[in-house]
Amino acid sequence: MSLPTDDTLAALALDALLACGVDPLPAGGQHTARTPITGGSIGWVPPHGPVGDAVDKATVAFRTWRTTPAPVRGELVRRLGEELRRHQADLGRLVQLEAGKIESEALGEVQEMIDVCDFAVGLSRQLHGLSIASERPGHRLAEQWHPLGPCAVITAFNFPVAVWSWNAALALVCGNPVIWKPSELTSLTALATQALFDRAAYLAGAPAGLSQVVLGDATTGAALVSSEGVALVSATGSTAMGRRVAPVVAARFGRSILELGGNNAAIVAPSADIELTTRGVTFSAAGTAGQRCTTLRRLIVHRSRLDEVLGRLAIAFNSLPIGSPLDASTLVGPLINTASFDRMRAAIAVAEGDGGMLAVGGERLLAHHAPNAAYTRPAIVVMPQQTEIVRTETFAPLLYVMAYDDFDEAIAIQNDVPQGLASSIFTTDVREAERFCAVDGSDCGISNVNIGPSGAEIGGAFGGEKATGGGRESGSDSWKAYMRRATNTINYSNALPLAQGVTFG
Repeated sequence: MSLPTDDTLAALALDALLACGVDPLPAGGQHTARTPITGGSIGWVPPHGPVGDAVDKATVAFRTWRTTPAPVRGELVRRLGEELRRHQADLGRLVQLEAGKIESEALGEVQEMIDVCDFAVGLSRQLHGLSIASERPGHRLAEQWHPLGPCAVITAFNFPVAVWSWNAALALVCGNPVIWKPSELTSLTALATQALFDRAAYLAGAPAGLSQVVLGDATTGAALVSSEGVALVSATGSTAMGRRVAPVVAARFGRSILELGGNNAAIVAPSADIELTTRGVTFSAAGTAGQRCTTLRRLIVHRSRLDEVLGRLAIAFNSLPIGSPLDASTLVGPLINTASFDRMRAAIAVAEGDGGMLAVGGERLLAHHAPNAAYTRPAIVVMPQQTEIVRTETFAPLLYVMAYDDFDEAIAIQNDVPQGLASSIFTTDVREAERFCAVDGSDCGISNVNIGPSGAEIGGAFGGEKATGGGRESGSDSWKAYMRRATNTINYSNALPLAQGVTFG
């Protein structure tokens, strides 16, 4: 299979940027934008100003935006959704070029942005507080929610725009400006998204500074995290990153939403539908080249179904079309860089040293065509037990398979990892399904039945427990994280009774 040239990919990137409204980027910018398709350059990223300037602009914008009626704030997000609809193909193409996703996944990520904008527009008319019964006559208790302040959003390369939208759409309707620090690997995608936002803000008559992009390395992120002017830091990345971010934000009494590592498992019960299981496991383990935080990394199979499941998965994995994500027939694109492939191979070596057997995949592909890119066949390693390497997240298409004998053992294996993001079970036994989702079942933030752990809808709150950080984004009542709560007591009587029967004077 041949791959497109760097010049072709650079031309595609330029066309998409211009279509989204980004001014032509001069050569010799802050750093080179690269594509995992070839490992080559596709453009330059311009320098950006200091983080302090962005925080100052956001602070000024907040003074106006916080008093703007929430439905009016929703109008801005509605217009953003319209811009995303118009430019779904353009932004999706940049996601392909910078993150290496196949077309359906790239377009699906932009669709997720559109969906969360629709959700947030409705939410802008439903930021409800409570009316609470007072124990005192002539009194009323009420709960109100107020905007929090400038919010920093730090995103990873694997979902370069969707995660920003989860935070930005909600933060904006809640009355907060957003400062976005994208991954260095997906700067062009961020610039295009910001250009679409700027157009929506202009049409909505919104104040300047409501959304800003600050580009840079970890020092840029650290400056946002430590800034006293940033009320909330929403950070997506590794557990190690979260351990650095959380104490800094807590020390200044800021708030944080942490979406960190995942080491997601699926249990395959004796009653599982084998066709459904094979499809669900293959997508969850191999989709996005194993680079989703919800990627399936551990498969816990009842011993009576182990050989059958392994046989089906071997056929599926070996038949996956692997190559350029711009090719319509491709299902698995590249890893983000060669370092990711090296970590995958190192993990396989450790697993084999622990008694594991490499059953499928793991080899380097297309190295002759693109020595600076990393294509690989998704790998399956059969493990005798859950060892330390299995408990460690490897951000690549590497699936560990283990056997179990009884259901309690399966749940114990599922929960015996530091991370707690997503989980799933394939079963047609209603008792097992309900037990898996019960308090003594999966300990993850996401528990699925008869689908894999990957592919969450925006209507539910997204996030996990334990070393995954405990944050929640997107749907349900995640909006409350972007607001502060005020409890009001209103005395409409002529008396002054005190609570709890206290008398004074």
